[in-house]
Amino acid sequence: MLRRSSIWAFGLLALCATICGAAAIEDAKFPDLRGQWGRVGIPRWVQAGQKAPLTPEYQKVFEANVADMMGGGPGNVPSWYCLPQGLPMMMNAYDPMEIVVTPDTTYILISHVNDSYRRIYTDGRSWPEEVEPTFAGYSIGKWLDEDGDGRFDTLEIETRHLKLPRTYDATGLPFHKDGEAVVKERIYLDKADRNLLHDEITVTDNALTRPWTVTKSYKRNPDPQADWPEFICNEFNGQVMISDEHYYLSGEGMLMPARKDQPPPDLRYFKKTQQ
Repeated sequence: MLRRSSIWAFGLLALCATICGAAAIEDAKFPDLRGQWGRVGIPRWVQAGQKAPLTPEYQKVFEANVADMMGGGPGNVPSWYCLPQGLPMMMNAYDPMEIVVTPDTTYILISHVNDSYRRIYTDGRSWPEEVEPTFAGYSIGKWLDEDGDGRFDTLEIETRHLKLPRTYDATGLPFHKDGEAVVKERIYLDKADRNLLHDEITVTDNALTRPWTVTKSYKRNPDPQADWPEFICNEFNGQVMISDEHYYLSGEGMLMPARKDQPPPDLRYFKKTQQ
């Protein structure tokens, strides 16, 4: 006759087998996106031989930004001041990227400029009536089995409610100031190389003459114990914005002009030193 403790142990093993088996079946539905992913190519949105499809108004905004950068200014790139890059700029993957897939949510984690984290909800939810805009936006996704083999192979994502300011990359390509941009993505593994990941990103924005699609690619690091660097933006950042003026902070901790003949900041609240 079995002891009560033995019956309890058998029951526990049966329960574990059921749960673990269900989890294994669930995991088998999703593509293997484990590991560390690093970008392929330079982190720019304008591809070779292409031009950004900006409206005439926002082409002038971009040209003014380039002129400011050529003159020693920072342009309109928010990450100079340690603001998060947000979507879609964060998908340039300036630092290594990790993707964590669960049945209800897919997480994209990048430790760069205040940690760029995304939550992509795949639980079938609809859009909330009210959403506080964020730099990463609010993302709803859907897994697809496009080749009909019984496994998911493509993650389709739509992201709305993107907080300003934001640009596409470090060149300062602008978004419309109305904050109505929508970003759609298709993320999938390369069929010929399962260590190569693609993200087709399409932006619809009122600063563009048409939806703009760019494909970003990432290579999986073969090292199973890859190093995950820590990036603390404020630690060595020498960019300082005071009112509408941009300055530099020297290695000695002194405020410096960013361009020739730049006026000093307003010091009305500081006592003048005695001569």
